[in-house]
Amino acid sequence: MIIGVLKEPSPETRVSLLPEHVVILKKWNVDVCVESGAGVTAFANDEKYTEAGATIKSRNEVLQSSDFLLSINTPQQSEIDNLIPMAIGTKIILGVYQPLFNAASMKDLAEKGLTVFSMDMLPRTTRAQSMDILSSQANIAGYKAVLLAANLFPKYFPMFMTAAGSIPPAKMLILGAGVAGLQAIATGKRLGAVVEVFDTRPAVKEEVMSLGAKFIEVEGAADASIAGGYAVEQTEDFMQRQKAKIAESVAKADIVITTAQIPGKKAPILITTAMMEAMKNGSVIIDLASATGGNTELTKNDETIVHQGVSIVGNSALASTMPSDASKLYGKNILNFLQLMIDKEGKFNLNFEDDLVKGTCVVHGGKITNERVAP
Repeated sequence: MIIGVLKEPSPETRVSLLPEHVVILKKWNVDVCVESGAGVTAFANDEKYTEAGATIKSRNEVLQSSDFLLSINTPQQSEIDNLIPMAIGTKIILGVYQPLFNAASMKDLAEKGLTVFSMDMLPRTTRAQSMDILSSQANIAGYKAVLLAANLFPKYFPMFMTAAGSIPPAKMLILGAGVAGLQAIATGKRLGAVVEVFDTRPAVKEEVMSLGAKFIEVEGAADASIAGGYAVEQTEDFMQRQKAKIAESVAKADIVITTAQIPGKKAPILITTAMMEAMKNGSVIIDLASATGGNTELTKNDETIVHQGVSIVGNSALASTMPSDASKLYGKNILNFLQLMIDKEGKFNLNFEDDLVKGTCVVHGGKITNERVAP
């Protein structure tokens, strides 16, 4: 079997596998070919891949000669069309394709006869933790969100007592205590901020408090345990009480980091324009949900908006700003997943009896197979 690693389109800086991952695949008797320059932005040059045992090829050669293509972003339509002659039942692509938002694209890939795995569809189970790319990349995003906020914020984060006077600590509000939110708490506390956290899941209260942050509670949240760790839609009554509580905290905050997303749906609006207008000049909002609409009314993906002195940063790709470690963690996730489908001889075995393989596969046999995407 030949696994091909494609170079990602700009501005993506990550790569699916680093040379250290290639070494492991070679031990599994798997051949690896890498598009020339694929790892440059992640600080891995072609020579390092060659030393690890990979073959460096042009993009077209990788596309045509590989049985299994690794590409974080979906390859271009023209490239997919060129795969048709050898794709039926044999060509597999794996990446992060957000199929719940791109169902039309998945349908097109199905018509081309490809088999598609999207790692953001991996079931959220204990056994899947070592393969969970959403968590490994969100961890980086939470860390970088705080550093970005610190760079934009025109004041100190920690409290300072000097001969010229005392500086109070920055007040940080984090909406959503998932992986990104928890890392943001830890990073904000290390920088000296006072941190408050809101989440609709009461189960995360203990984790939040263990990191030294205050947990803001609103009674009556819908049970999120059935959603596999994700947030769920709430009742209108809860939303109104939540809105009032958040408005109170936003008005006091210097820094707000929002992370709330619901799989397959537009991100919930948690911060209104009126709330932002009540914030102090110089305050900063980092919206990590901008790719799915954002958690504020003014968020624009990949843009920074300044509204009445408040900076609203829409950035859901912060993991790409730390490409070396982001690629290292992503590649390890991919290796752990591939291990479910590669036998000792290095041959590929598509085992749909495995719930992780079945849950992550979106397209196979000319149709959309994933039960979450198909409807």
